[in-house]
Amino acid sequence: MADDEQLSIYDEVEIEDMTYDETLQLYHYPCPCGDRFEVALYDLRDGHDIGVCPSCSLMIRVIFEVDDLPGAPGKEGEGEMVGVAA
Repeated sequence: MADDEQLSIYDEVEIEDMTYDETLQLYHYPCPCGDRFEVALYDLRDGHDIGVCPSCSLMIRVIFEVDDLPGAPGKEGEGEMVGVAA
């Protein structure tokens, strides 16, 4: 059994419904406890799709496409630039 299957996921959230903090490179989403779920951009790029709340035990699964993440490698000078919708 994979580790993901053992997680108790509170909800699944589309990445479009989350707020992106460009400075911290974190996605945020409100948690019912009053804090917010967080997941780092680099974790999403590595295929880790679980956002955690630092104040309680709840977790969410983030639904996204890696190709749609902001700051494609071109932003850091690592490779080709990904198209950005105007």
